[in-house]
Amino acid sequence: MSKQAHSNKGVAIDIMQAISYADDAVVSKTLLDKKAGTLTLFSFDVGQGLSEHTAPYDATVQIIDGEAEIIIAGQPQTVKAGEMMIMPANIPHELRAQKRFKMLLIMIREKDL
Repeated sequence: MSKQAHSNKGVAIDIMQAISYADDAVVSKTLLDKKAGTLTLFSFDVGQGLSEHTAPYDATVQIIDGEAEIIIAGQPQTVKAGEMMIMPANIPHELRAQKRFKMLLIMIREKDL
């Protein structure tokens, strides 16, 4: 776990101010990194995104600023600030920034049975 992630415990975090936009870039900042899962803030400049991929666990995206185009199994949807989406495990998905946006990615890993 990074020193930065550890310093977030027990303190209020203004997630709108905790990450900035950068021109022509995707910026990420890990808030929590545990075996059970992660909390990661992202900011995407216009035209940026994450290419199609799958994850072995459901992933929850909460849009905190702007709006994102999230494509799951080839079906695009617009998700706006204040909205969230659960992207199902093992289904191809990608994210695109038609406009700048910030999001919190919540990954909770399933415990092996």
